[in-house]
Amino acid sequence: MTSATRPFARFEWMLAGRYLRAKRAESFVSVISGFSLVGIALGVATLIIVMSVMNGFRHDLLSRILGLKGHIMIEGVQTALPDYDAIAAKVREVPGVVHVAPVVEGQVMATANGASLGVIVRGMRRDDLKVMSVVSKSLAPGTLAAFAGDDSVVIGQRLAERLRLAPGMSITLIAPRGNVTPFGVTPRIKTYRIAGTFRIGMSEYDQSYIFMPLAQAQLYFNLADAVSGLEVMTDDPDRADALAGPVSHAAGPGTRAYTWEDINSSFFGAIEVERNVMFLILSLIILVAALNIVSGLIMLVKDKSQDIAILRTMGASRGAVMRVFM
Repeated sequence: MTSATRPFARFEWMLAGRYLRAKRAESFVSVISGFSLVGIALGVATLIIVMSVMNGFRHDLLSRILGLKGHIMIEGVQTALPDYDAIAAKVREVPGVVHVAPVVEGQVMATANGASLGVIVRGMRRDDLKVMSVVSKSLAPGTLAAFAGDDSVVIGQRLAERLRLAPGMSITLIAPRGNVTPFGVTPRIKTYRIAGTFRIGMSEYDQSYIFMPLAQAQLYFNLADAVSGLEVMTDDPDRADALAGPVSHAAGPGTRAYTWEDINSSFFGAIEVERNVMFLILSLIILVAALNIVSGLIMLVKDKSQDIAILRTMGASRGAVMRVFM
């Protein structure tokens, strides 16, 4: 046996196997090593599974939320956004921007069958609604064609269930800011026909959102030729922060741009904290198992100091001895 023996030679495997198959008097150390090895394997497997589930959960939520809204939102600093088509044309020229949609958004009270709920109305063009696949894919055939009507809306499935509504029925919307009269501001009340329902799988959206044709939303909210803002879709949601500056510059003065991360910062921040805490806890489990293996190896080496001396005397290198016990 020489010190020039190649790493992981046959005799190293033979000796390692011999020490793993310890005698009864030496079995305690082997049991510790075995349990520690199983602990590390289970810890690593748990870490991989949990982090994969958390990442999948985040991706699913992200796809649903971004499927309903844009990656970047452009709004007027003080008022609604006029001349929005010209601004949208400039924003579309920014590299990385794939779609720009004008949006009118406002809070109203929806009533039907003696029940009422607070909802958010989003006015959009039919072609822009088609781009929102998370909504358009859940619509019944022919719904988008009916959506172009003057008095048609698309509501969430949970909202329809709460108000006991179905496609073809009517829903009344009440806006707090309506017509100005000598007696003050009177609420604006109008009834719309339900063209269809959508379901994206998140109750806060399925129960709280109503889609309306853009022109009708402008009329309903007294915005004339303006919109609440422009929603910008990018080729990669993770690049929204990097594109917010160029998009804001293209939109021009009097506007501001903020990303989906700004809008949902508290929600996704909580998910990120949960991921980090789970990673830390599972890493500690792996660390404890690893320390058990280290302690077991130390006990084994202490117990086999005479065997190590014999191996070194026979010509085994330090590396060979280390590999036998590792």
